[in-house]
Amino acid sequence: MNRREFLGYTGALTAVGVNGFSPESQAMSRPEKPLANIKIRNVSSNFEREPLNPYRFKGSAITDSWQAIALLESESGIRKIGLGTQGVLWSDSSVFAAHSESAGNALMYAMSERALQLIKGTSFTTPVELLDTVLPEVLAYGKKITGNPNLRKTFALNALVCVDNAAWLLYAQENKLTRFDDMIPAAYRPGLSYRHKAVASIPSFSVGTTAERIKTAADEGYFIMKLKTGSAGTQAEMIEKDIAFLTAVHKAIGHYETPYTKTGKIPYYFDANGRYEKKETLLRFLDHAKKIGAFDQIAVIEEPFEETNEVFVGDLGVRVAADESAHTVEDAARRIEQGYSAIAVKAIAKTLSMTMKITQLAYEKKIPCFCADLTVNPILVDWNKAVAARLSPFPGMTVGLQETNGHQYYKNWDKLMSYHPKAGAAWTKTVKGVYPTDQSFYDQSGGILEPSAHYEALFVDK
Repeated sequence: MNRREFLGYTGALTAVGVNGFSPESQAMSRPEKPLANIKIRNVSSNFEREPLNPYRFKGSAITDSWQAIALLESESGIRKIGLGTQGVLWSDSSVFAAHSESAGNALMYAMSERALQLIKGTSFTTPVELLDTVLPEVLAYGKKITGNPNLRKTFALNALVCVDNAAWLLYAQENKLTRFDDMIPAAYRPGLSYRHKAVASIPSFSVGTTAERIKTAADEGYFIMKLKTGSAGTQAEMIEKDIAFLTAVHKAIGHYETPYTKTGKIPYYFDANGRYEKKETLLRFLDHAKKIGAFDQIAVIEEPFEETNEVFVGDLGVRVAADESAHTVEDAARRIEQGYSAIAVKAIAKTLSMTMKITQLAYEKKIPCFCADLTVNPILVDWNKAVAARLSPFPGMTVGLQETNGHQYYKNWDKLMSYHPKAGAAWTKTVKGVYPTDQSFYDQSGGILEPSAHYEALFVDK
């Protein structure tokens, strides 16, 4: 972004301040101080395995989640620890299918370690620059060790989350930046300049969930839920099951009311994870939604097709979101050209660095974004929340949007929550379907810049 473009963005943001932007957004125009040149003196890594209640999607299921942990130490002696949750099935289902669940995780972890070895002894100014440098080499290494020449870029980005996470923490301290807002480089601030007072806590229900279970969540105050479609079986079997599921859900909660949508009705968020092979099959699903009166409540349908399917989706009458197919900012731009009118961003799955690029592109193209989950740990939930709370409002919604399903699937969620440096803070708890993101959330950056005693202890002798 050149200076003229940047000033244009700041002017536009100031103009719309009355619609919800806080005065803090004007900080985008402050003079930039020279950034520190950060040299990496030492690196290390570790991981912890966390058991899951089976989470079914993409015709399979995950039962084990590896928490990858990266340590970066600069020449000035500052040490920072970054976290990443591995999502092998989500990021490349072909790797998941070709290996045992543990082997797939081991391959991704090896790529995280490879990235650390690549950057040891090198220097960087910003984490975005660092990611741009290592991503091609880490992807090439991943293709080699998986034996998969078509390994998806998202698999490499997922492996890089813990490294990127540590790099942002190191970048912040080296440059004496004490808040998340100050960490955002000027070029990406326009896309992350809103300040929501609350962020929706979106649970996720795997394929096969009963409508009664979804009704229970609605009774608890959840007003938007991620509903996995793309049932197992042939395409013919899949669509019949999906239609039956839609019917049951609409009958159970279609009449519920919520204060968080402009229509007052509960919105539907469907995610097929690329299971639909043809546009005609998806049209059958949408036609049925019209038939039963559910169509107007569909807020978004995420990734109905495989990324190799380049069919135009801008004429379906519903908002279609790109998720795992929008690996990079270039891929996101291509999806927008194909009619995708929303992007599910994942700072906790594709790195904060790449997410900043994508949210800025979306801001420029007037494409709404929301944050999707990767069944991550509580600390990473707040890394994602830092983004969700700053995204422009999603059409029809009055709060920010963030999927968080870890509490549903981790068997030891409460233990993981105890590792959070701000465990118990108001913004870490869902209240009637939303996280309150008050001024303390912004002032304390959701706690993500503070060390976790548990993860620090894993490197005590390093």
